[in-house]
Amino acid sequence: MNRTLAIIEREMRKFFRSPALMMVSMIFPLVQLIVLGNAFGGKIRDAKMGIVDEDHGTQAIRIKEAFDSVRATSRTFLAVPYDDEVRAREDVRDGKIQGAVIIPPQYSKMVYEKNHPRIALIVDNSDNFMSSTLTGKMTELTEALNQPDIEPRLLQQTALDIVELYPYIEYMKYLLPGSIALAMFVSAMIGGGMLYIDDKARGIHEGYLVTPITKAELVFGLNGAGAIKGVMTGVVITMIGSLIAGVGTIFDPLTMLGLLAMVVATASAFNCMMFLMMVRVEDPLVPRATFGILNTLLFFPSGSIYPVQAFPAWLQAIAKVDPFTYAVHGFKALLLKESGLRAIVPDLFYLSLFAVLTMALAVPLFKRTL
Repeated sequence: MNRTLAIIEREMRKFFRSPALMMVSMIFPLVQLIVLGNAFGGKIRDAKMGIVDEDHGTQAIRIKEAFDSVRATSRTFLAVPYDDEVRAREDVRDGKIQGAVIIPPQYSKMVYEKNHPRIALIVDNSDNFMSSTLTGKMTELTEALNQPDIEPRLLQQTALDIVELYPYIEYMKYLLPGSIALAMFVSAMIGGGMLYIDDKARGIHEGYLVTPITKAELVFGLNGAGAIKGVMTGVVITMIGSLIAGVGTIFDPLTMLGLLAMVVATASAFNCMMFLMMVRVEDPLVPRATFGILNTLLFFPSGSIYPVQAFPAWLQAIAKVDPFTYAVHGFKALLLKESGLRAIVPDLFYLSLFAVLTMALAVPLFKRTL
């Protein structure tokens, strides 16, 4: 045990002598959280919606009034009047406006005659997010226009009441669990995998090999030091990221206990995984070359940015064994859902089991000789 602790002490002393290394592993996930949290997931506001009125009747006026109500409330789009449908279509194509509504001639007459009245919505579907937002808002408006002025005494249609379990969650909050997991992964990659290969290339590990330290003690010591670095990074990012995103659940004692358990389990799983991948590597360029591939392969399928249920079957299979998936799920349950400790038990079990198995594989693969 003393030998293992000596290795941990040596690794931590070296780590604290390189504050820039600590900053790199922490700043990148925070920058990603701030930039992506503000760049994505926000509600569309003040999009330009052209309106071509070829009817000029009372029902066309109702549509314009509905546009005015949108402008005064949600501000999803602003009405831009057009006289020519062709011009409006070209402006949508050129990106000058984001959509256009065409009210055809005789529209009001068809409404009064109940003769299948129709209006057209032109959208640029090369931008799926914008087009789906405008389509959804226009669908709401047309449904409101179809409502009778006087409700029938007998309700003949089924109404849907939506019950939301949580208040509105901003995209920055949604990204926070993934950012915490990513910070600890970067710490394991830089403070664990890269430093281990660099020390091996510099011949530092040769000093270990001439001592009576066993392979298990070396592996436990190196992984223990890497896990401590990951825990430090996870705690700092959890605190700072929660304050930036406006998550107040971190001040609950039980939540803090659960977060600490998740940070320890995640840091151990990530560090043991990286050590297993690098245990036989000799070239210092290998971990640097594989960083981008590992980040894409592990981070994005975890559900931190997009729901796992939308993935194809082969990508869902990767997500099921990816430790990122369970780390993100556990942090999300504690920070966003306030689910309590019971919700993270399966995540803690998987991450702990993953760490034990990867450690068990790393010990026999570790070379005790040069």
